[in-house]
Amino acid sequence: MTLEDTIDIYCAAWSERNPSYRHDLLVRSVTDSVRYMDPETDVTGIAALVDHISGVLARNVGAKIIRTSGIDTHHGSARFAWQMVKADGTALPEGLDVVWIDEETGKLRTVLGFFGALRRE
Repeated sequence: MTLEDTIDIYCAAWSERNPSYRHDLLVRSVTDSVRYMDPETDVTGIAALVDHISGVLARNVGAKIIRTSGIDTHHGSARFAWQMVKADGTALPEGLDVVWIDEETGKLRTVLGFFGALRRE
C-alpha cells in the first residue's frame, strides 16, 4: 500500500459513521499506539481515536473529510491538507495534518492536526 493509500484510508475513517468500520479503517492506516493531537485534543490508541472521531461527527452530522492537497514527505514524515465538508455542501476552512510514519508498517504513528489557514504576521 502506498502512503497516499494509507492517508486516504485514514481520511475515510474521519467520514465513517459506523464505529466498527471506522475502527477497521484505522487498523489499516495507523499503528495500534497512534497518537493524535489537534488544538482541542490529545489521544493515544485506535480505540481513543475512534471515540474522538465519533464526537466530531456527532457535532457535524453528515460531514465528511476530504484530502485537498498532494502529500509532501521527508525523513519519515509527511504533510497534507484536508477539509471538512458539511452535509449541506458548505466547507469549513482547510486544515493541515503533519504525520510521522512507522518505518516497519508504513502506517501513521503520530498525527498532528492544525485547523484553518496559516496566520500571517
